[in-house]
Amino acid sequence: MIGTIVNTCTIIADSGSTKTSWLLTDEEGQRSTFETPGINPVRDSEDSISDILTSLPQAPVSHLYFYGAGCIPPFSDALKALLQRRFPQARIVVDSDLMGAAIALCGNQEGIACILGTGSNSCLYDGERIVANVSPLGYILGDEGSGAVLGRNLVGDLLKGQMSPDLLEAFTQETGLTRTDIITNVYRQPMPNRFLASLAPFLERHRQEPLIRAFLIKNFRRFFRRNVALYHRPDLKANFVGGIANTFSSELSEAARQEGLTLGHVIQRPIEQMADFLLSH
Repeated sequence: MIGTIVNTCTIIADSGSTKTSWLLTDEEGQRSTFETPGINPVRDSEDSISDILTSLPQAPVSHLYFYGAGCIPPFSDALKALLQRRFPQARIVVDSDLMGAAIALCGNQEGIACILGTGSNSCLYDGERIVANVSPLGYILGDEGSGAVLGRNLVGDLLKGQMSPDLLEAFTQETGLTRTDIITNVYRQPMPNRFLASLAPFLERHRQEPLIRAFLIKNFRRFFRRNVALYHRPDLKANFVGGIANTFSSELSEAARQEGLTLGHVIQRPIEQMADFLLSH
């Protein structure tokens, strides 16, 4: 149990498949944050979600805003029912993590909002709602520029001799992974996307190597071409949330420039900005 709160509060959640960030703010504007395991209603059973919700504070909640991965009908309806059961007096909103990103990045202004973390996504936002979304398609068919796809393309290039022997040696020494380990993790273990995304720190450590910098810019340009450019709004800045976007913001900016686009805000974790907007409207 996280604890008991006496004053009426508002709860805001930003959830991915790995973790959920929660922000509580009371009537006096005092904020507190904590994390729980991720909640994805497409993936998780009602029992497992209920177990996570029992760890939330006992509190009179007036509003609860939940933005997360997998929050699409009818799965979002089931999650909303579980939240309503946990907080029966609250007005509850459940929407996608992309909508949460758009709120954090654009507020009530028109803009392009993107997610670049383990996976990737993007949308055209009119200040109130998402009006266009290029389907991300996941790390096998899409998710360009994401941690999973960067990891996938990295090991593919290394193992097929598309990068220097020195980089392959550094990768082997730093990660301890053999070719067999990689094949096993990708094809025989659950959640290969997370495994592939876990290789991103190698790219960060070697980002000054010309081959790695070119690799990153190439992958981010592909994200812009296959997602952002399809909104046909080069007048709008492309804004990002997510660890990959935050870590590689300079390479992302250069990729945008080469595609004739402009990088806007880059936020690693959007929950504070989400709260700023939601609590003022």
